[in-house]
Amino acid sequence: MDKLRSMQVFVAAVDAGSFAAAAERCGMSAVMVGKHIRALEQMLGAALLRRTTRRHALTEIGRRYADECRAIFAQISAAESGAETMRAAPRGLLKVTAPVSFGSQWLAPALTDYLAVHPEVTVDLNLNDRTVDLVEEGFDVAVRIGALPDSGMVARPLQPYAMAVCASPAYLEQHGTPRTPADLARHECLEFTGWLPGARWKLKGDKDGRHVPSGRFRSNGTAALRMAALHGFGIVMQAELMLADDIAAGRLVPLLRDWLPAPRPMHLVYPRDRRAMPKLTTFVDFLLARLAP
Repeated sequence: MDKLRSMQVFVAAVDAGSFAAAAERCGMSAVMVGKHIRALEQMLGAALLRRTTRRHALTEIGRRYADECRAIFAQISAAESGAETMRAAPRGLLKVTAPVSFGSQWLAPALTDYLAVHPEVTVDLNLNDRTVDLVEEGFDVAVRIGALPDSGMVARPLQPYAMAVCASPAYLEQHGTPRTPADLARHECLEFTGWLPGARWKLKGDKDGRHVPSGRFRSNGTAALRMAALHGFGIVMQAELMLADDIAAGRLVPLLRDWLPAPRPMHLVYPRDRRAMPKLTTFVDFLLARLAP
């Protein structure tokens, strides 16, 4: 027999004062009520009730067991109520993972706007360039750049991850404007050391980046290279999203637009759940509104 159901029947018998009254409450026969209670007694190895022909009374063990059963039912009710509350509005911890550069420069500021709208949500943002196992490592959602494997996850397309080559007006005034990838050999090219092998400054018509010399300023941090470009030291190649504000403000000037590599796909990825929590659904809607394809 189901142990939890037997406990419910036992408490009903105690509260109702008889098997017949408990049977009416539980929607079963008085004989079945007796079977449930005997099953508990056999499991516990002790009598819970002293029965006479007219009434029954709790044993000392039975009285304590009834109190413990009521406490368990109260905890179950609280858990169900808490779960219902969690589903009623966005609240709780949302664990997000994203690539380092995108997460630190674009996603982190956007998350502050999301949190301002949803004060009962807490975000834990993990920045990592490796592919995180969402289920194994307990994350709710990830931003993924590049082609996706067939993982069975929900994948919502975001704005493609396009690249931009830029320099400051001061740098271009001093050194001139490159018109083709070959022209970059005469310029300071700020080098990002975090790129995968073979991905360095890969422009159209520029096989293996042969026109791009090794820069005098290298860094594994895109923010550092952006600052160097803003200070007029060289030409930077980064995601267009990261440089969009600088381009719009005229602090950086786009270059070589006809030679840029094809944008890479970007997705919001999360486990499939028919009853997703509001904290996840509102975050997905928020990011799609900001980065619609």
